[in-house]
Amino acid sequence: MTRFVRWSALGAAAALLMAGCSSGSSDEGGGDKGGGSTSPSGSGLPTSLTSQKPDWSECGATAGAPAPGDDWRCATLKVPLDWSKPGGQTIDLALIRSEATGGDRIGSLLFNFGGPGGSGVDTMPSYGSYVSALHERYDLVSWDPRGVGASEGVRCRTDAEIAAAEQVDATPDTPAEEEAFLKDAADFGAGCEESAGPLLAHVSTQDTARDMDLMRQVLGDTKTHYFGISYGTELGGVYAHLFPENVGRLILDAVVDPAGDTFAHAKNQALGFQRALDNYLESTGEDPAEGTRRITDLLTELDSRPLPASDDRELTQTLALTGIVLPLYSESGWPSLTSALAAAEEGDGSELLALADGYNERDPSGGYGTTTHSQRVISCLDDKQRPTLAETKRLLPEFEEISPVFGPFLGWDTAGWCHDWPVPGQVDTPEVSAPGAAPILVVGNTGDPATPVEGAQRMADELGQGVGVVLTWEGEGHGAYGSGSDCVDSAVNAYLLEGEVPEDGTVCQ
Repeated sequence: MTRFVRWSALGAAAALLMAGCSSGSSDEGGGDKGGGSTSPSGSGLPTSLTSQKPDWSECGATAGAPAPGDDWRCATLKVPLDWSKPGGQTIDLALIRSEATGGDRIGSLLFNFGGPGGSGVDTMPSYGSYVSALHERYDLVSWDPRGVGASEGVRCRTDAEIAAAEQVDATPDTPAEEEAFLKDAADFGAGCEESAGPLLAHVSTQDTARDMDLMRQVLGDTKTHYFGISYGTELGGVYAHLFPENVGRLILDAVVDPAGDTFAHAKNQALGFQRALDNYLESTGEDPAEGTRRITDLLTELDSRPLPASDDRELTQTLALTGIVLPLYSESGWPSLTSALAAAEEGDGSELLALADGYNERDPSGGYGTTTHSQRVISCLDDKQRPTLAETKRLLPEFEEISPVFGPFLGWDTAGWCHDWPVPGQVDTPEVSAPGAAPILVVGNTGDPATPVEGAQRMADELGQGVGVVLTWEGEGHGAYGSGSDCVDSAVNAYLLEGEVPEDGTVCQ
């Protein structure tokens, strides 16, 4: 089970619907050596980087998405492998773009859909219909961040190894299960190191934020206009801290709490998912406390007696919990949760397993996507903390008190996620203060399960007075824009298209 906070709204929606372009990248040891004179722009970067002219050409299909329509073009961007050595080895990032459809063009609007580990190249074309109003005046641009998809994407395990790991108990009850839990975590890290090599130490959020500013220069934009969702809000905050003078119009939607450490993030998510579960149960007419007990009983039973499911597979406790998580990302998924829980209580785990497969990117043939691989290598390089088993076990009662359903899983995850990781983490919490930056619109919604609404205010506080502007929607699901609120959509569009900043603290009902 992975950290739920790292999943974007669109990624979860796509997975619910289940239950582009490729480009070459340099070899690990054979990338462009860069060098040459430095840019006259004052960036201090070699002109071989800042003067790049992307070769926008027809996009092909990828492992994650079919070829997009003719309106989309793909290219590659060379960036330094190691930003402390900008004239050294480079890697290639995969980009996708659709030019503005109308007149009075503002510039490029960069999108990051979350994860970390989500492919912008795969996701951007399908998201285009949500932002057609923005497309009139912006070139829509996204990319696969370093370590993701076609940008030196990391694969840490084979499909068979992933399937085997799904059988590891994510809430171990015995010393033997604890040993297997930690061994699985260490094995995953070793596989990532073998796959990524030197790249493993250069896939941080700070690295990607620096890539973004080079992207701005190459695209010909004076300022960076940006739409970040979920983890993309953390990336946006880090970018604003590093380059406050280059901040244009930035939207941060479904906001990660930048002040939270490893334990705080896990507790935030336990709170958020329990809150979403309570709202779901109330919508069905069931008392949330009683419904929570019913689901907890089901999970407890599955811990020792997995349910039979389709294709001769079994629904384990961990897979059931994953299947419950997915439909909580969007209110439109609630009916599927009702059906899947009812089937499981009747002895058939197939529906919950199908939901878990959607979350885990498992296709009908047993192949798995690699979003969670990239997710883990990025977050474990970002996160400096490495909680021990003893530290986690001491805090488990607190997690269980917050949420009997999600607390145990998220608590144990703190010990296993980056256990015995091959490279050290960088920071306890990301630095997002951005004094002098233009106003940044920070959007949260009260029913968000993965990034609870409290994170939006904390992000605004960390960005600084006069920079972070909070807009709150009293709604459900992960992410507010495009989720059914005319109030939110109008405010975001006015900000991005006209530069109109709403009053701080505005609430959309």
